[in-house]
Amino acid sequence: MKNPVIELAQALIQRRSVTPEDAGCQAMINERLAALGFNIESLFFTDTLNTWARKGQQSPHFCFAGHTDVVPTGPEQNWQHLPFSGLVENGMLHGRGAADMKGSLAAMIVATERFVAKHPDHKGSISFLITSDEEGPFINGTTKVIDTLEQRGEKIDMCLVGEPSSRDMLGDVVKNGRRGSLTGFLKVKGVQGHVAYPHLAKNPIHLAAPALSELSQTQWDNGNAFFPATSFQVSNINGGTGAGNVIPGELEIQFNFRFSTEVTHQQLQQRVNTILQDYDFDYELNWIVNGQPFITEGGPLIEATVAAIKSVTGLDTALETSGGTSDGRFIAQTGAKVIELGPRNETIHKVDECVSTDDLIELSDIYEQILEKLLV
Repeated sequence: MKNPVIELAQALIQRRSVTPEDAGCQAMINERLAALGFNIESLFFTDTLNTWARKGQQSPHFCFAGHTDVVPTGPEQNWQHLPFSGLVENGMLHGRGAADMKGSLAAMIVATERFVAKHPDHKGSISFLITSDEEGPFINGTTKVIDTLEQRGEKIDMCLVGEPSSRDMLGDVVKNGRRGSLTGFLKVKGVQGHVAYPHLAKNPIHLAAPALSELSQTQWDNGNAFFPATSFQVSNINGGTGAGNVIPGELEIQFNFRFSTEVTHQQLQQRVNTILQDYDFDYELNWIVNGQPFITEGGPLIEATVAAIKSVTGLDTALETSGGTSDGRFIAQTGAKVIELGPRNETIHKVDECVSTDDLIELSDIYEQILEKLLV
């Protein structure tokens, strides 16, 4: 299929950039951006290659953000089309990363090429923040680039992350925020013993059960107009020796909060400790804050995006904060207005990941119109 968006997406998919490998994707992108007058910085942290590319130094500063890494494919023989083929068949582009998110990157690059050709003296600045660890531990990628920008006082005003936000039709959903994520690691300490002599042991499963019941039934907040109520979910429980006649000596529990802007992670931590302290058992509790909640309520970025989607697709888009987390959470903490807009997410991380070629072409048109509305 002879279309510059599809051809670039194919070339990116054909590179085996399983996280945190970039496999030359960023070099390909950087060459095209440099030809447009972008200043290119390659930032390597430990095991992760990142690109910071910027054209212009004035405000408003609009940033496209995305990632070149993909999740593992699993057994390739389970795929109908080879996962790194980039094959186009019956109007669908196949391959790992087609929807998440090499297709979006291709749409961004080609949209920017068209925009700069039409408006070489556009106002403001355009930048690209591209990482290769979004699908991995997200330690040496976007967060490190943002730290670098913050240290030198370089601020992003508006950011569009190319995550696959659409549900049933291209552009039907734009993510204008995300819930925060907080993970707890609880270890309940008991005394191991024989099940026939429970008075000589202390069963940590029995000790923890009432507390877990209370935690699972607690109303943490009521949410707000943008976010549902904060949720608590136990994700892993591990206890016991494997023998049926041994009371375990300790129990390990992992749980996660997805929380709204109505509560802070510190408040959640304090409330959990308060509940646990009401029960008579010894425990250790450690935390990881995976991401803070953010919301972009309105303003030029939202207005331009809604109008561009309407112009290209005819849809009235919905603004949502559902789903997991993205690298947008790191960018939003700097004060930038952040949204996520990309193709349909039906096949992301699945065997036979694919995306409509028509959708990618239209997505590039939407991106171009957003640039037009913000920087002309």
